[in-house]
This record gives sequence, C-alpha cells and structure tokens, in this order.
Amino acid sequence: MPRTRFDNLADLEPKVGTEIAVSDWLEITQARVDRFAEATDDHQWIHVDPERAKRDSPYGGTIAHGYLTLSLIAGFMANTVEIGGTRMGVNYGTNRVRFTDPVPVGSRIRARIGLAKYEAVPGGAQLTWNVTIEREGSIKPAMVAETVSRRYV
Repeated sequence: MPRTRFDNLADLEPKVGTEIAVSDWLEITQARVDRFAEATDDHQWIHVDPERAKRDSPYGGTIAHGYLTLSLIAGFMANTVEIGGTRMGVNYGTNRVRFTDPVPVGSRIRARIGLAKYEAVPGGAQLTWNVTIEREGSIKPAMVAETVSRRYV
C-alpha cells in the first residue's frame, strides 16, 4: 500500500480521531520468531519448538511472541506513515496493550493506525496512536495498543 504522507507535523492535528493508514500484510515466519527469541532470551517452546507446539499446544503449532507483535508496530509505522518537515521521531511509550488473539507462524498480519491525540511539546508534538494488529482471515484482532511517539521539527 502507498504510504500516507503529511507535508508537516501540523497537518496531523486535524486528523485526531481518524484512521490514518493501513499497512501492507506481513507474514510471520518461524525464522522471524526464532530471531526474536534469540534477541530476547524468550525460548518458550510454544514459540520455538514446532513439533512440540503441534503436539501440545492448543493452537496446533508455534505462535509469535506477543512482544514480537508489539515490536512490529515501529516498522509498520515507518513503512506506512510519512511526516515531512520533521528531523526525527522517537518512541515515547505504550499506554495500553492487549494481546487478544494468537498469531500463528505462517499467518499474515497488518496494522490499522489511527491518531488518538496530538499534543504540542517543545520542538514538536507528542502523538498518541491507536494501533490494531489484524490477522488475515480472522475477525478478532490479534493485538490492540495505544502507543505514544514524539516527532521533532
């Protein structure tokens, strides 16, 4: 999907309360899950042992770590929303997050991104985002989160 572009930071303010963008689909591979396990030292079998997960898990196979799904928001945002006239952006925090449905390895997910709040801060703005991670073919979202970032001009 094409990126949603804003010429400058101020162009976002009237978009509070609206959906800004929808990302492209991303396949969750076992290799990605394994790399995340290595990076975080979270080697729980439900994520990294396909044979055991197939046999013992209620999901019939391995699933992505919830925090892997959460961490993908940064890439979804970077690849989906472009804000011109800013020199940098930083993640500021997460107010709420819920992992509402598992993300099985082999499934595809995407982000629906809405702007919840725009607040001026010295040198830029603090943006609160509503992000819903959808899993292809599922009615229930895989994750819902309210994240906060800052952009500086």
